[in-house]
Amino acid sequence: MDAKIFDRSFLPLLLIFIIVTVLLIVVTLLLPVWNVNPYVMIAGNLILFTATSFSFKLYRRSLENNNVQAFLRMIYGGMFARMMICLFSALIYIAIAGKKTDKGAIFGFMFLYFLYTFTEIWIIMKLSKQKKHA
Repeated sequence: MDAKIFDRSFLPLLLIFIIVTVLLIVVTLLLPVWNVNPYVMIAGNLILFTATSFSFKLYRRSLENNNVQAFLRMIYGGMFARMMICLFSALIYIAIAGKKTDKGAIFGFMFLYFLYTFTEIWIIMKLSKQKKHA
């Protein structure tokens, strides 16, 4: 598949990252009222965007492969990699923060995880349909 299609297809994920980061910076004044640490949320957004970028790269490579085993290996590898990156990030944060763990930030991180995941699935499904008709 053409690299330009993938550059365009990655744009919604990049826009989500930029919009969420800007919103977190702008509402820094409101988040302490909600007992959410904005710096934890920004770090979580960055970690999640990095993990999503990595899994998206694996998903793209899987679409280019005609071997079913390789396709499934890439898809499951992408899902597993993103899940493990997020899990280890959360565990490291909980270990460092101890009793001061920000539960609101963890729930915000979970919301962002679902937002990135659903957007990524939507993009991959569109790319998959384009490939079938090509």
